Amino acid sequence: MKNVVVQIPDFVDEDAQSLRRFLAAKLYESGKLSLGYAAEMAQLSKRTFIEILADYDVSIFNASDEDYLEDMNYA
Repeated sequence: MKNVVVQIPDFVDEDAQSLRRFLAAKLYESGKLSLGYAAEMAQLSKRTFIEILADYDVSIFNASDEDYLEDMNYA
């Protein structure tokens, strides 16, 4: 796993844990991380990570409309 150092301006009133969770949620949303890896990055269980996704306006179902249509065609 890679480590990244991010400098946060002083006026950003967030702690490291909140930023880690936000980044994990957004990377999951964009498809860059699986649910498991995102939960690991957020330092949460999968269940807890799923529960906090709504706090960041991220759906647990991150498939595209095209994916859903394709699934419907195969059903």
